[in-house]
Amino acid sequence: MRKNKHLLLWSSLASLALLIIAAAQENVFKEWRERQQEARKAVPGFELRLRQIVVPALGVTDRCVSCHVGMAAGETAVAGNQVLKPHPDVGHDPAAFGCVACHGGQGRATDRADAHGTAPHWPEPMLPARFTQAGCGTCHTHLAVPDLTQLRRGRAAFERYDCLACHRMDRRGGTLRPDGGGMEGPDLSRIGATGIRADWYEDHLRRRSEVAAPGSPWRTSFGEIPEADRRDLATLLAASTGASRLVEAKAVFHSLGCRGCHKVGGVGGDDGPDLTLEGKKDPGRLDFTRVPPPHDLAGWLGEHFRAPGSVVPGSQMPALGLGAAEIDALTLYMLSLRRSEVPEAFWPADRIRSERFGEREFATDGATLYGTFCAACHGRSGEGMRYAGMAAFPAIGNPDFLALADDAFLTQTVRRGRPGRRMPAWGEKEGGLRPAEITAVVAFLRERSGIASPPPDGRPRRWVRGDAAAGGKLFAAWCAACHGAAGQGGEGPSLANQVLLASATDSYLVETIRRGRRGTSMEGFALPSTVRPALAEEEITSVVAFLRTWEKEKP
Repeated sequence: MRKNKHLLLWSSLASLALLIIAAAQENVFKEWRERQQEARKAVPGFELRLRQIVVPALGVTDRCVSCHVGMAAGETAVAGNQVLKPHPDVGHDPAAFGCVACHGGQGRATDRADAHGTAPHWPEPMLPARFTQAGCGTCHTHLAVPDLTQLRRGRAAFERYDCLACHRMDRRGGTLRPDGGGMEGPDLSRIGATGIRADWYEDHLRRRSEVAAPGSPWRTSFGEIPEADRRDLATLLAASTGASRLVEAKAVFHSLGCRGCHKVGGVGGDDGPDLTLEGKKDPGRLDFTRVPPPHDLAGWLGEHFRAPGSVVPGSQMPALGLGAAEIDALTLYMLSLRRSEVPEAFWPADRIRSERFGEREFATDGATLYGTFCAACHGRSGEGMRYAGMAAFPAIGNPDFLALADDAFLTQTVRRGRPGRRMPAWGEKEGGLRPAEITAVVAFLRERSGIASPPPDGRPRRWVRGDAAAGGKLFAAWCAACHGAAGQGGEGPSLANQVLLASATDSYLVETIRRGRRGTSMEGFALPSTVRPALAEEEITSVVAFLRTWEKEKP
């Protein structure tokens, strides 16, 4: 009996102690209370209480502002350390959407680990600080983003013409200078979202001409700008939406040919996984065995870009040899692919234009289209690519190829692809290229190479009448090693491909065999080499006649 009384007494005291400790932790020692105590020192009469942002239409209840008090509505004047500062200007009131919508994490939590989503099994942890702009992808769809070369050319022009003398861009510029130069012009950081005056240049010239004083900023900081540089400036301004790092990351994606294998927003290839919601991957479902710390989604993505086959054994994605800056940019863009299903009333204009009116996220000039869809396989300059374990990809920028392939052949190749190979039918598949975009890609190849479309040779598309049997023997002797015994391809392209045979004229095939392709293993057969004789004209036409025996649909 005495033992039971002691047991009851001490267990009751232990329970009471635990309750006191729990009450103290909840009501005295909570971190958010410590933060608000700091605010109270700076703001007399500051009320210590749990604060939250509630947006019923979005089902949002975020208590992040219990620590980040300066970001709460009506309390932006609170002073103190970094945690208490107001939210930087992002073009909209953070309280209108809550914090988790952009930053991730667990909004209803009041402990830092839980709120930041680093607690075990929480599927949407907070974005790392250096990738914060990825949060814009929750709602926004930045449109008409060019490739990286054009974006950087625009930035260089902006610097070269000293636009920062009068305008702010990404928190730089737009301040009066000690010598009196410059003036407070409009902030251009978000001009791409609000719209650019079509006659901005003419308006600037007019204002300059109206100012007589020689020392005026209009005289010292503005002058005539060539049309090419104005185009570069327009490209930069159209892409200036207040998230410059994210736009640049997207431009990197548009320069590496990633859409050749991956879909984003329903547009792209089918060889790789759909990336539309890549930023919402649950880190708890990823294998970090071969990924160095930190073991979060950003770390996994970065290591995957560095060595795909190591992180995902058996991955078809080749190692692209990317630098650290490119890996960081692609990681940022992947994290931004986190589009939430919010009510349409909350959609920004760019998302409406993309999802309801079909506007492209990428610019539709030939250079950007080529970079977005083609560069990974054919090289950034059309030089062709080789990846371990894969057949070589053709050098479509090769001058010998472009001198023989007319625009109709190039257009058909892009439109119909190469069935059985990794080249999809971009003009026929869902999520492919529109006719005007295919035309722009072909025009870009011509412009970049400086080689015009070859003129018609005056002969029919099918004029060869060679000996197919003799051609078969010649093919087996001199061509099969690269193109495969049945024309299935290998080191060289597949010559039995039905789209190739339908698109290529006899003149194209004859001249290709005769001239070869400089810079490749395909030497011209019109001249002998150290390992084979030259082929006579009738032998070349016989080889072409043999190739035509593989054609299933005769023209």
